[in-house]
Amino acid sequence: MSADAATQADLAKYDLTQKLIPQLDRHLAIPLIDHLSETKVFPAAQVTKAQYDLVKGTNMVDYVEQLYEQAKAEGVAVEQTDFQKLRDEATARYKSLQDAAQPIMKVIEDPEAVAKLKGGMDKEKNVELLRTDYNISLEQINALYHFGQYQYSLGAYGDAANFLYHFLIFSPTQELNISAHWGKLASNILTGEWEAALVEVKDLRDLIDNPQTAAQAKPLNQLQARTWLLHWSLFVFFNLGDAQGCQGLLDMFLSPAYLNTIQTSCPHLLRYLVAAAIISRRAPKPAGSRSNRDHVKDLTRIVQMEEYQYSDPVTAFLKDLFCDFDFERAQQRLAVAEQVVQKDFFLSGFAADFVENARWLISEIFCRIHQRIDISDLSKTLNLSYEEGEKWIVNLIRDSRMGVDAKIDLKSNMLYISRPQSTPTTTLIEATRGLAFRSQAVQVAMQNTAEQRSGERGGRGQGGERRGRGGRTGGQTRPNAGQQGAAPATQTEGDVAA
Repeated sequence: MSADAATQADLAKYDLTQKLIPQLDRHLAIPLIDHLSETKVFPAAQVTKAQYDLVKGTNMVDYVEQLYEQAKAEGVAVEQTDFQKLRDEATARYKSLQDAAQPIMKVIEDPEAVAKLKGGMDKEKNVELLRTDYNISLEQINALYHFGQYQYSLGAYGDAANFLYHFLIFSPTQELNISAHWGKLASNILTGEWEAALVEVKDLRDLIDNPQTAAQAKPLNQLQARTWLLHWSLFVFFNLGDAQGCQGLLDMFLSPAYLNTIQTSCPHLLRYLVAAAIISRRAPKPAGSRSNRDHVKDLTRIVQMEEYQYSDPVTAFLKDLFCDFDFERAQQRLAVAEQVVQKDFFLSGFAADFVENARWLISEIFCRIHQRIDISDLSKTLNLSYEEGEKWIVNLIRDSRMGVDAKIDLKSNMLYISRPQSTPTTTLIEATRGLAFRSQAVQVAMQNTAEQRSGERGGRGQGGERRGRGGRTGGQTRPNAGQQGAAPATQTEGDVAA
């Protein structure tokens, strides 16, 4: 593939929209299709048709009609639709659900009632209080869920999040609560409430990992739920900011259960794992989390293992660099990966950071395996001009995490790398540094084991002696009882000694 640019066909091949949409709610998929209309990777008529087919399943009648007219203007074949009839049906449905939820809505709007309720701390008491003081039944509480769900279908995401929040405070119904959490997460995403959305991601993760019902505990259901959560959480993590978002994504996606889900049902998410690891490569390590360098090592192994299932320029760049050490191919791959990242819905805002940190990775590996580097060659490897490459190398040397000493010879335009030489004595000291501590730990463990076994022998011997005495005391009725009681103890003691 040329290092200059990827063709439109290549970019269309690497687009993940068609893999992502089946795991998203219809409303969450709308921004992805809108993004395609901006990137112009696919023909405009094809994108318009996809937009219309996606939106016509919602109750956003005005928006559906707008796309319908746009599709007709572009010559896209669409079915004739009576939009006035759809508006009337939507209005009637809205009025019906509003009337059903009106009693519980009055309670929510009453400050005295809100003060009486315990904010969801004890749902059973809240339900009982609503029933006795306000004559609110469980069906009326559920009506709040249905009304919030319908608000969501109309595109009123803020109102939907509010109604679902209050429903979750009152509802004791597990199945509806799970659905309400998904709805609230989607509403928070579509309104840009990223901190609230992150809370919902954590709540849903806890509910999935600790199922409350037998149906939720089925492995296939858990796999599907984790697959959904991985896809939905992309909106959250890539909008929280560089460090917090990428680190949160790495922590969640690399946890055993979710990494297994990626490898099993959605290997295309490896793109976002690799991108997050590269973007956060030089970010400070958060307290209690693993080093970002360790993430890159783990991901190199995973990418190599899953190459038969999924590969794109982003994941292949990591393999070229850390497995094959092929700098020329990594350079070419980075040029294409940059364009793929720029066109990707979730990564487009991180394109500059991705390229910057990818160049740092190339520089680090290049400097580890070379002692003398031509500055012009390194600049070419990094897709930089000579002047840009020279500035880059100066900044590279300033990075104390390189772990090497580097000097630039401006006359010969060479970069000289020197590494601390380890003597045999230093190597021996490093190898035996913890030997004394480990020996002491083994000795203590052996002493503890010996004392524990000695205590067990003493306990069993006393038990055998008591059984023997019992046999002698009862000798008039059972003359052999003492022998029968003592023999097992003696045999057991011999076994332990052996």
